[in-house]
Amino acid sequence: MTVFSNGSETANLVASSGLLQQLWTANWNLYGNNDPNERLRFQVYSQENYNILAFVTSPLTLQADQADLASLSTLKEKFPVFELLCSKNNPTFAINKATILLFASYHNILSELKNELCKGPPYKPLIITGHSLGGSIASLFTLWMLNSMDLSKTKRPLCITFGSPLIGDHCLHKAIFQSQTWKSCFLHVVTNQDPVPRILLHHKPAHQKGVYKPFGTFLICCESGSACFEDPDSILELLAATASHGAQSQNPYQAMPSVDYGPVVENLYHRTFCKGATELVDWAKQPFEVGIIRQLQAIGVAQPQQQNIDIINLIKREKQLVSKTKLFDPSKKLNDMKIYMVYLEWYKKLSKNDKTGYYDSYKEKKGTCEFNVEVFKKELTNYWKDMVKEAENKPQKEGASFRIRWLGAGTNYRRMVESLDIAEYYKENKLNYETQGRSHHYIRLEAWLKEWEELLKEENNSGGKQNNSKKESVASILTIDSCFWAKVEEAIILCNLLKTEKFGAEEKVKKLKDFESYVWGLLTNYEVSSEIFLTGSSFMKWWKDWKAYKKTLGSSFTSPLDDFMESREYVDYDGGNWSPPIYTRPF
Repeated sequence: MTVFSNGSETANLVASSGLLQQLWTANWNLYGNNDPNERLRFQVYSQENYNILAFVTSPLTLQADQADLASLSTLKEKFPVFELLCSKNNPTFAINKATILLFASYHNILSELKNELCKGPPYKPLIITGHSLGGSIASLFTLWMLNSMDLSKTKRPLCITFGSPLIGDHCLHKAIFQSQTWKSCFLHVVTNQDPVPRILLHHKPAHQKGVYKPFGTFLICCESGSACFEDPDSILELLAATASHGAQSQNPYQAMPSVDYGPVVENLYHRTFCKGATELVDWAKQPFEVGIIRQLQAIGVAQPQQQNIDIINLIKREKQLVSKTKLFDPSKKLNDMKIYMVYLEWYKKLSKNDKTGYYDSYKEKKGTCEFNVEVFKKELTNYWKDMVKEAENKPQKEGASFRIRWLGAGTNYRRMVESLDIAEYYKENKLNYETQGRSHHYIRLEAWLKEWEELLKEENNSGGKQNNSKKESVASILTIDSCFWAKVEEAIILCNLLKTEKFGAEEKVKKLKDFESYVWGLLTNYEVSSEIFLTGSSFMKWWKDWKAYKKTLGSSFTSPLDDFMESREYVDYDGGNWSPPIYTRPF
């Protein structure tokens, strides 16, 4: 089968395997235990290779303002279950009030159920299903499970709903879409005969800004065939266009009929997607477009008389959705990034052999090597900007896991490449890189590293061994502070100002002494590359000017760094043979 969109694979598999019939039977059996006092019923069905959890509710009739959206910001103090779905760039979202109130009223029972299902080993795959408003509860429970389960030990749950109403706004869709793992967990089966998935299509109270937006894959069915779509705007159009006369959007506060999906899934099982649809164009020329058109034909909305569907825009949106999904795959690009980093490592060694150093060689840009470095730097920077954006957009828990997984590579990149950005910045005679010129992605990568180090601090009792390791590799290490060269440039600027300006000299001297103390701290912890002591480096140029200025202040103005530099102890430092002396006098 041709894959039209990411969700089509899942939809085709579950429809052709008979799983949909099994899931619908699980839902239908719950209706047999009809207790009028139970608004929500659920049951776990244990199978040989997986478990099924089914949810159904009493007949759907919305009361008062229950068709409205409830913002997470108004719920999180009393009901913070879904707060972890938020991210920096998507701090809140809204959920249908009837759904969240029902979910909240069963919170304690559902919490016990969740904890029981998360237990293991053994870990059995879980399929969560539900019908009508029970489908909405199934979706929320799946999100809760995704945020609670250790996905390194078990497969992620799959949620398959039947005739579920729309559940949240565009921000909820965004929160789920940002996670490639989460967004592929939801399949919603909808028939053209069912009004329930359509009752909130056009519902927008005057006092609310949000409108409902679907998420996941929708499998839209009618007697003539079925079709799969993931773009939310396409789904909204098709839900409206495929509705039979009795299933068209109604007043959400009217009682909704309960549609039996048994015949629908039975029809799916015996029918291949798009079977019988007439091909309109040559498959070889435009396979993606033909795939979309065939699906639209199968559900009866690609006919000339069908004026309420903009097929061209629908195809365009589906293409954009596929390209967004494939646009950034960090794993596939990682090997290329490793190659670029190896080239920069080679350039760093080459610059050291020239007695200039990595930073200053790039700043001077004398040859073709620097041109290649610039190209690789751009590729690496674009990659890591995308990585940081991806991490910030993910829900909190998954974003944290994502950051930790890539933090080592991101830290090496930051320490290798940021100095090159600093070189370009100061070559243009700019000032204050750290406060005015630093890219957001460097700031975030550094902040995440500090957060991670704080978490490990109590567990790390091997400080001495770690320092010995630094000594052994000091000749090749990257300076721990990726803004080191910005601090050097600011120190050079201060020295130059001392030569020309008498005003504010005391403050400038204090800043330079602070910089000296900072450098000494890096040295004593073996956290600065020995290439800063190369003859042609900017650091050595600064030291020459600063040393000359200090002589004008008198012999009493000395420091541990003076002794280190005068006795050329940096030669031992480069070989990993230097041990910091213990100073009793103030710095």
